Amino acid sequence: MNWKCFTVTLALAGIAGAMPAKADQLDTIMSAKTLRCATYADVPPFSSPDPKTREMAGFDVDLCKAIANELGVKAEIKPISVEARVPEVKLGRVDITVANLAYTLSRAEQIQFSDPYYVAKEMLIVPADDAGKKKADYEGQRLASTKGSTSELAIKLNKSDPLTFQDTGSAYLAVQQGKARGMVANTMTTTLLVNQSKTKGKQMRMIDEPMLLEPVGIGMQKDQPALTAKINAILHKLDDSGEINKIWDKWLGPNTEYKMTRNEKVVPISELKFEPIP
Repeated sequence: MNWKCFTVTLALAGIAGAMPAKADQLDTIMSAKTLRCATYADVPPFSSPDPKTREMAGFDVDLCKAIANELGVKAEIKPISVEARVPEVKLGRVDITVANLAYTLSRAEQIQFSDPYYVAKEMLIVPADDAGKKKADYEGQRLASTKGSTSELAIKLNKSDPLTFQDTGSAYLAVQQGKARGMVANTMTTTLLVNQSKTKGKQMRMIDEPMLLEPVGIGMQKDQPALTAKINAILHKLDDSGEINKIWDKWLGPNTEYKMTRNEKVVPISELKFEPIP
């Protein structure tokens, strides 16, 4: 036995034993009586400053408050950028991220996702007189989208030819001008554009088959089983009671400009059939 190595081993073991275990985040939330919740800084209708009160308002804000209410604590809303959604929760600066956060393989390596509470879809819109019926009809065809977006990825995965722009308006104009056969964007955007086209410009319609499915969940730190289980249990409860649909209808439902209906139920991501985004 090398006694020097043995001594070093004992010393390292002592240090490891003295190091505190990772704090239980659920206990911390309950002790602080506050749920720190990250939402978009200014992306309506999910989260943006109310013009009258200047307080954050939107679907994600109301969902944060509903979760905090179930926990019996106060919701502390922290507005963040789109790019900060994963880092803020990964570094422990917030307890959860509720900001239209779609599941991807790279994100899942960094943070824990809750069971999805809805499935976002990348949808294709085309002129109303276009003959196409399903996404396969547009393989090899030029489709417009915003540059570097999930929409662009959906076009490539469909073996179509992406024509990209810095903003949604320019992508839509390309279709109106005949420079692209259609445009791909999220359901909220495409629904809004189709509705607007009924009274302005070339009338558009939406292809029923989604180009890509994106399960949306709540982001949390990894290795926090108690918090993960609690958040999932709360989401299922809010779903079963109809509370999530109530919040959805308030911000995105049939009586809003988006006129979207939520048909999903909260289920484990393993039960969903979709192609994960890298």
